[in-house]
Amino acid sequence: MTITLLILIATGLVSASALNNQELFYKIDFQPFMIDRNKQWYRFVSHAFVHADWGHLVVNMFVFYQFGKLVESYFEVLFGSKWMLYFCLLYLGGILFSTIPGYARNRSNYHYHAVGASGAVSAVVYAFILIEPMAPLGLFLIPFRIPAWIFGLLYLALEYYLDKNSKSRVAHSAHYFGAVFGLIFTFILKPELLLRFFE
Repeated sequence: MTITLLILIATGLVSASALNNQELFYKIDFQPFMIDRNKQWYRFVSHAFVHADWGHLVVNMFVFYQFGKLVESYFEVLFGSKWMLYFCLLYLGGILFSTIPGYARNRSNYHYHAVGASGAVSAVVYAFILIEPMAPLGLFLIPFRIPAWIFGLLYLALEYYLDKNSKSRVAHSAHYFGAVFGLIFTFILKPELLLRFFE
């Protein structure tokens, strides 16, 4: 069984439990106020195993499964016996790094809540983009595909714009902070990947 599948199953089980138990949901979601006040540091990680609804869970885990299994196979080739450790650090780092803006902005905001694995999923997707920058990627309902690196730039620009201008409760900053972590982490592990990009 792959690490991707193990994470997917764990996330599905926790999310399903939390969606059926509001008390559990609010015990493990991301609340900067509770972290700051009660030192509930576990929320930096636990929130990534909870999702707002079934649609949120399905989309995140579908994207994670598609890219996670590919990145696992690339990491195994690139890093040999350390690939599992590095893949886990990629996912965990994406979770943690993506919480930085939310925590910084909302430490005094009792009403702020966030959930989801989007930061970690973005880290995995952008690790793939660095490894395979010319791979064709597309979005649902769009009939054509574009190189992964162009897709990555457009997605980052969109998320940055939405973070600054959207009134929705989606933590768009988590998406691009997770993406940035995925790029930087993978580059640090294998700097020559960036050289391949320019070949």
